[in-house]
Amino acid sequence: MEIGQHKQQITALFTNDVLNRLERLRINASRRFTNKSRGEHLSGRGGTSIEFSDYRDYAPGDDIRFVDWNIFSRLHRPYLKLYEQEEEMHVVILVDGSSSMLFEDKLRRAKQLAASFAVMGLMGCERVSVYAFNSTEDRPVRLAPCVGRAEMLKTFTFIESIEGGGDAPLEEGIEKLLKFHAGRGVAVLLSDFMTFGDLRRPFNMLFSRGLEIFGVQILGPSEIDPELAGDVRLVDVETQMGLNVSSSGDLLYLYREYRASHEKTLTDLCRQRCGRFLSIGAADSLDWVLFDLFRRKGWIV
Repeated sequence: MEIGQHKQQITALFTNDVLNRLERLRINASRRFTNKSRGEHLSGRGGTSIEFSDYRDYAPGDDIRFVDWNIFSRLHRPYLKLYEQEEEMHVVILVDGSSSMLFEDKLRRAKQLAASFAVMGLMGCERVSVYAFNSTEDRPVRLAPCVGRAEMLKTFTFIESIEGGGDAPLEEGIEKLLKFHAGRGVAVLLSDFMTFGDLRRPFNMLFSRGLEIFGVQILGPSEIDPELAGDVRLVDVETQMGLNVSSSGDLLYLYREYRASHEKTLTDLCRQRCGRFLSIGAADSLDWVLFDLFRRKGWIV
């Protein structure tokens, strides 16, 4: 390699510098719903890790590697060292690929965040699976659960390949996801949450399956602060339904009122199920979202 030549970019979703910073961070799940296999989350039950817990008498069949030979040499009785059990958290990432997500780069931001959460999960020795929905087909586009740094390139490739365009409702996507999912942990939902459906049922299903909801609403700049003048016709990109508007000033007032109400509803739906919710802009700085906003809110540590 020539002097001064830049290191090859690992993923097109963000720079290597962002990747290096993400590798040192971990998802801060408050409920600690985990699985009975090894990971980085201490459960408080006996198991195998580097965190010492207690001693107990040796019993036939116990692994002699955990006998404390120093105590044995003094007391001439074998005692077994116990450790805090490390448990594995399953990080389930859902990317909304419906047509509305193609507007103003919302899907790209969703894919960047999906890759970010995947990196933190993989580097934390957690199981990571990714689902994408852009149609009403029975089977979602999915990346089967994977673990460890060695799976990072495969994960990036899958997320980069996610395509948008379709009319799949978010609530249906969540319910289909759960048909293929097993394990407790965190469900990261990346969507604009522009749906006519009721999210209470799928959110209840996530909660009952032991998944803490991390809901991230991604909106385009003109969805956050729209500008309308004169007579316009608005068309829904998914249903193709149109609406003629002549009094845009009144409409903007109602729109902002509705958006604020919708955001509060989503926040309440998540919090009532011990989850979290944030609304961000697709044009917001990725560094700010990841390393400032998410850290200040306690989503990552």
